[in-house]
Amino acid sequence: MAGDSETRPWGSWHVIDVGPGYKVKRIEVLPHSRLSYQTHTHRSEHWVVIYGKATCIIDGVTTVAGPGESVDVAVGQAHRICNETDEPLSIIEVQRGGYTGEDDIVRLEDDFGRAEQKVVAEA
Repeated sequence: MAGDSETRPWGSWHVIDVGPGYKVKRIEVLPHSRLSYQTHTHRSEHWVVIYGKATCIIDGVTTVAGPGESVDVAVGQAHRICNETDEPLSIIEVQRGGYTGEDDIVRLEDDFGRAEQKVVAEA
């Protein structure tokens, strides 16, 4: 739901907008932090860097994106966003798919001990 937000060990996210088949989030990644290496069963993602430098790993391939640049993640691709700098990182994430719930995550690797959580939503 729009306005939802959560603080995580790596930073935070805030839902900007949500509707049938999509969700838009602002994601803030702390310096020298990274999100889980994960997959989604029901959604793709499009990341646009607002400020900072994003090191993006998609299916084992690393790409670096700066302000105004974007990266696409297809449904089912393993992916991770990393902030390897001393500065904050902010991205806008557009999720598209039949289901965009937070429980559509399979964590493959995680710096905070959550990799054993393999929860996939039934849709």
